[in-house]
Amino acid sequence: MLPGSSFLLVLWLLVSSSHVIHSQNDEDNEFLENSSRLLNPDPNFPALDCPKDCRCTQEGVVDCGGIDLKEFPMNVPELTNHLSLQNNQLEEISPEELARLYRLETLNLQNNRLTSKGLPEESFEHLENLNYLYLANNKLTVAPKFLPNTLISADFAANYLTKIYGLTFGQKPNLRSVYLHNNKLSDAGLPDNMFNGSNNVEILIMSSNFLKYVPKNLPPALYKLHLKNNKLEKIPKGAFSELSGLRELYLQNNYLTNEGMDNETFWKLSSLEYLDLSSNNLSQIPSGLPRKIVLLHLEKNAIKTIARDVLPQIKNLEYLLLHNNKLKARGIHPAAFQGLKKLHTVHLYNNMLERIPSGLPRRVKTLMLLHNQISEINRNDFANTYFLEELNLSYNKLTSPQIHREAFRKLRLLKSLDLSGNNLHTVPFGFPKNLQILKLKENEISSIPKGTLAGMTKLRELFLSHNKLKLTPCRLPLLSQLLDMAGNQLIYIPPGLPASLEYLYLQNNKITTVSERAFESTPNIKGIYLRFNKIAVGSLKESIFRSLKHLQVLDIEGNLEFSNTSKNKDNSEEEEEEEEE
Repeated sequence: MLPGSSFLLVLWLLVSSSHVIHSQNDEDNEFLENSSRLLNPDPNFPALDCPKDCRCTQEGVVDCGGIDLKEFPMNVPELTNHLSLQNNQLEEISPEELARLYRLETLNLQNNRLTSKGLPEESFEHLENLNYLYLANNKLTVAPKFLPNTLISADFAANYLTKIYGLTFGQKPNLRSVYLHNNKLSDAGLPDNMFNGSNNVEILIMSSNFLKYVPKNLPPALYKLHLKNNKLEKIPKGAFSELSGLRELYLQNNYLTNEGMDNETFWKLSSLEYLDLSSNNLSQIPSGLPRKIVLLHLEKNAIKTIARDVLPQIKNLEYLLLHNNKLKARGIHPAAFQGLKKLHTVHLYNNMLERIPSGLPRRVKTLMLLHNQISEINRNDFANTYFLEELNLSYNKLTSPQIHREAFRKLRLLKSLDLSGNNLHTVPFGFPKNLQILKLKENEISSIPKGTLAGMTKLRELFLSHNKLKLTPCRLPLLSQLLDMAGNQLIYIPPGLPASLEYLYLQNNKITTVSERAFESTPNIKGIYLRFNKIAVGSLKESIFRSLKHLQVLDIEGNLEFSNTSKNKDNSEEEEEEEEE
């Protein structure tokens, strides 16, 4: 074998299995995610005894994948190193057929119809060189009792496993990754010594099973542990105490409560960076979270309060996701985010906030407060969030008088502001001058007071659709590239359109005429949307659009006058045909 070719050959076998679909793509074998440069079997070097319809190489690779095999192929060369049989219809393999392939390093049996009866427990006992075993997407109900102690990676995902034995994964010092997601494993089906003698396992994926407790005696070398979509109710004391190297922990979509864990549950996870506790039954943020967490998922729980001392110790926290909980502003301690200098993204949408919480993170850049019950914005609500770049306050209960005209005065870096879906009747004053995107759609806006949009020289996109506007200001922001005023009560094209405009949405208004000079100031426009207005056929002349060299879309369908004219024309043609007859 050529030097260094062994690893590439392994990768080839793995990429050939990338067509196999596990039901959780983010938990597929890591080799499949990182195998873009692969060695495919070279048809120019066929082995002398290559099975029919298979591809073989002189390096010991045999690929019999996807050729509709119902039985183990005949004449597999005895010196085969890497055998791929995935995507076939195999129901059974006898131990004798595998026993003579004593040099096998990789065996890929994914996506067949193998049952535990069809794969006897002694099937692998003679494969003393086996490193990679892939049995995902079969019909196994119990794991093999004995697997070679040379094993490095084992994939049993998407079977019907109910039981694991002590030597299935135990006593394997080289074992690094185990994939058991999408099975039917319960606590009773796991031995206490499941990884006894296999202390080097780094990746363990056990999502989408029926576990009520975190498995015991987890390997100390773990850095990625997936237990989501189980029935976890409790994390036993000390379950994670030996996992000082764990970096990713997925516990979402279980039945965990605060009573099912204590202050020391996560404390020993000193390397933990990603923790997902979303979609559980937590009523408050767990105490004792390690300081290195970067991303914390707590959404879709029943959290009502954020105490003063649960978050500040997480010094590395950057993303805090608390949407879809039961938080009220008074339930968030004013010092809850104190000292979190790296926290830049906070999701608090779909809660019960009645006002802007006090003590917001000083360095927050993205703040999502949509779908709450906020009815006012006071002068100092955002006085300390100088770094805010994106603020979403859509679908609250804000009215124009209740937004203080100096509420946004400190937000000099704000680029995007969304106030859609509130109860605004006029465009408020006091928008930051550096805004690039302003969304005011789905309100009750009937007027744009003079000066409300003045000085907004960087505004690129302005959304005013689905309001009650009849008139527009004579001067729109000079650099706007997108103007959306669909679903209003406009009777003419807004005057003073900026030269930078590229997309103009005016559908579902009451526009009856289009002036010949309507688009004289917009040489760069690419899309004009006038669908469902009341434009008369004679008012749209070709000369109106002749100078618009960049125009790609002109949508004028659905105008009543066009429809009536077309209908009258059809009727006239029918009458002429009748007269001719």
